[in-house]
Amino acid sequence: MPTTRRGYLAALGATTTVGATAGCLGGGSALPEGCDVGTLDSVSSLPRPALGPSDAPVTVDVFEDFACPHCKTFTESVYPEIRSNYVDSGDVRYRFFDYPIPVNEQWSWAAASAARAVQDRGDSEAFFAFTEGVYENQGRLDEEGYQIVHDLANDLDVDGCEVAAAADQGTYRDVVESDKQEGSERGVPGTPAVYVDGNLLDGAGWSTVSGAIESQLDG
Repeated sequence: MPTTRRGYLAALGATTTVGATAGCLGGGSALPEGCDVGTLDSVSSLPRPALGPSDAPVTVDVFEDFACPHCKTFTESVYPEIRSNYVDSGDVRYRFFDYPIPVNEQWSWAAASAARAVQDRGDSEAFFAFTEGVYENQGRLDEEGYQIVHDLANDLDVDGCEVAAAADQGTYRDVVESDKQEGSERGVPGTPAVYVDGNLLDGAGWSTVSGAIESQLDG
């Protein structure tokens, strides 16, 4: 089920909101010890994070918010199936787009900037491995976000201090904003939003996505 900001806040209101709301106002705000890298230069453009051959017969575009719980579910349960069944075989070009609703005023943006810092210093493989780690630790971002992105980056042989600083400083904000603008122009209704060959799917479950891919391959 896609998440919209209104729907997500309503869901929070039905449960407990105090901790989550407080976290969005600055939890996890301290950079890891020793991470004084100074002010990073802002980056306004990067290549699209993508997996699979550029000439694959089918293109899958996914718009995500790193703080969205449904994006976490998609990345942990659907994305691996798309990759193993279609990307690895060369049938799908899989492309990632940022779309911070934002579900979390701090980490929807900060995690996106951190991920782009990893991409900029590594490659698309590092980017996607990093995103998986962020989603795995999504529930801890408010309290430990900067340490989490630092450690995930270091594990990928990317400078964790620079990645944490990029998250803190919004170094890749322009890149993320550009993705969000494209999503708005496409009519993204919420996250995750999945497009197969430019067509927005009605849902992001495995059966829906695989059915759309198969339909394009058969056509």
